[in-house]
Amino acid sequence: MSITSGLRAPHPTRRLCQLYAGLALYGASAALVVRGGLGLEPWGVLHQGLAELTGLSMGVVAIVVGAAVLLLWIPIRQRPGLGTVSNVFAVGLAIDATLALVPEVHGLPVRIALLVAGIVLNGVATGLYIAARFGPGPRDGLMTGLHRLTGRSVRLVRTAIEVAVVATGFALGGSVGVGTVAYTLAIGPLAQLFLRVFAVPAADNGSTVVAAGSPEGAILRR
Repeated sequence: MSITSGLRAPHPTRRLCQLYAGLALYGASAALVVRGGLGLEPWGVLHQGLAELTGLSMGVVAIVVGAAVLLLWIPIRQRPGLGTVSNVFAVGLAIDATLALVPEVHGLPVRIALLVAGIVLNGVATGLYIAARFGPGPRDGLMTGLHRLTGRSVRLVRTAIEVAVVATGFALGGSVGVGTVAYTLAIGPLAQLFLRVFAVPAADNGSTVVAAGSPEGAILRR
């Protein structure tokens, strides 16, 4: 997939709106989980740990990490799409913007509410941007590329990556807790649900099937 190839597929305007709404919502949802303070999603643990180490904001760290992961696509011969490149910048900007708008909270009920809202909205965001079919994000593309290169299952590759990410982030001071577990258990079913909700017809016959061998199909099998 080239960066511009997705624009030649059907319904480009709707799909572009979905892509950028999904990426903005993804960053916002990640920030809500941060404000919940009950443990972050796996990559968020790494971002927070690196932010603690460097003094950079979590959004800036997310952008730097996304760009670094994208460089890892070169040896595994993954090709980025518009959604891949947009993901690097849009998610990090949305994280910082939301953290600036949403203050720190106290009290367990409010923190639980933010965690739940963040996880559900993350599922919505994942469905939106994946269904737009402009290419996977850098982190998902690393997973699907290693799956293709090694022949290992998507689930095994994803687990290995996320264990390494969480362990590194935790060692650097990132927050691991019940939120990390809740996110890990919930995001797969939520993403599957919302991908179907936001599926864009692939052709004039109204088909919304995601190809079994596509990156989107692999992501759904996580």
